[in-house]
Amino acid sequence: MIRLHKLKQLTVWALLGVLASWIVSCNTGDVNTSTTQVASETATIEFWTMQLQPKFTDYFQNLIQSFESNHPNIKVKWVDVPWAAMENKILTAVSAKTPPDVVNLNPDFASQLAGRNAWLDLDTKVPSDVKSSYLPNIWQASTLNGKSFGIPWYLTTRLTIYNTDLLKQAGITKPPATYTELAQVAQQIKDKTQKYAFFATFVPQDSGEVLESLVQMGVTLVDAEGKAAFNTSAGRAAFQYWVDLYKKGLLPRESLTQGHRHAIDLYQSGETAFLASGAEFLKTIANNAPKVAEASALAPQITGTTGKKNVAVMNVVVPRNIKNPDAAVKFALFLTNDENQLAFAKAANVLPSTVKALSDGYFQQVPSDASTVEKARLISAKQMQTAEVLTPKMKDFKLLQRAIYNNLQSAMLGQKTVNQAVSDAAQEWDNR
Repeated sequence: MIRLHKLKQLTVWALLGVLASWIVSCNTGDVNTSTTQVASETATIEFWTMQLQPKFTDYFQNLIQSFESNHPNIKVKWVDVPWAAMENKILTAVSAKTPPDVVNLNPDFASQLAGRNAWLDLDTKVPSDVKSSYLPNIWQASTLNGKSFGIPWYLTTRLTIYNTDLLKQAGITKPPATYTELAQVAQQIKDKTQKYAFFATFVPQDSGEVLESLVQMGVTLVDAEGKAAFNTSAGRAAFQYWVDLYKKGLLPRESLTQGHRHAIDLYQSGETAFLASGAEFLKTIANNAPKVAEASALAPQITGTTGKKNVAVMNVVVPRNIKNPDAAVKFALFLTNDENQLAFAKAANVLPSTVKALSDGYFQQVPSDASTVEKARLISAKQMQTAEVLTPKMKDFKLLQRAIYNNLQSAMLGQKTVNQAVSDAAQEWDNR
């Protein structure tokens, strides 16, 4: 399942092994009428994806067949892993020193292992001209301490999906572009319709959208040494923003207990005016709530004073010390080249991470009678010119989110002042 706007943060608390991978099988055969025989080695590489079967089975079977026909000495074994099982499965494989040769992860999860030297240093394997074919901001997302540990694959970026009927009822003529505007229209929507403008989750183990909002508001989460950097006037202002919305009754009470899935449910039921989500959920809304879908329109992602916009990235990594690293890198680059990225983006309604594929006319123009899904593609592609991964790459990222969200909740419930909540969150992170 493609779930990039959320990209549930996969966390790691295990020691790493860095040996791998598969078997080299040798076949011999007669090459002429003499008794001379030549050994022909075939490298078999194992490739893991996250929950892409059965919807994309044909795509990957054709891709692998094409790769193998161009590289007759390389065979690819494809293994699709359920989304929820990937963390344990990859950890088990790495610890047992039998990891896949190429694995589909994301920068947040992969960076936690990269910090312990689990992945191949791709700067030694990928030529600079090939590296430059990927979007610079997106390639940077799979780097740590100056080294490239992953190759970008497919992307999504949040959009603002909004219910035009609710906006009309509230007397609002255009959707908000900033968090400041969002707070203003939230009050107006509540006063006029008795409904909520939007839903945001403060559940620590769920979406990082609120954490990203802090960055968009100008907050630096951690400094160069990894210490808390949000105990500042900007950090306190960002905390205050969310506390005020909650205390004014402009956020549903279940924001403290329900995850992002609840945001989709509320929007589909007509109870909220805005949904921050990826374009891939438009079809879900159309299937589940046709009337709401008919009233839905699109706008760019809401941001703060920085103007920053988020992107969620899927990448592929290659473990260190595997038996056939060159074969693995060849396949990873084939999987993510311009042609194959464009084909997969069209099949999966996602965005490619290469410059050439993203500049294809498919992402630049749509017919005058374009559907909402087609319009979403153009807005998403345009955002990719400046979009970036907003949260820091670190092995304890989830602890940072937990410290901030738990203390934000305490302030929202009136158990702490904003100043105390920010201070306590910073102390909790630094003393972890």
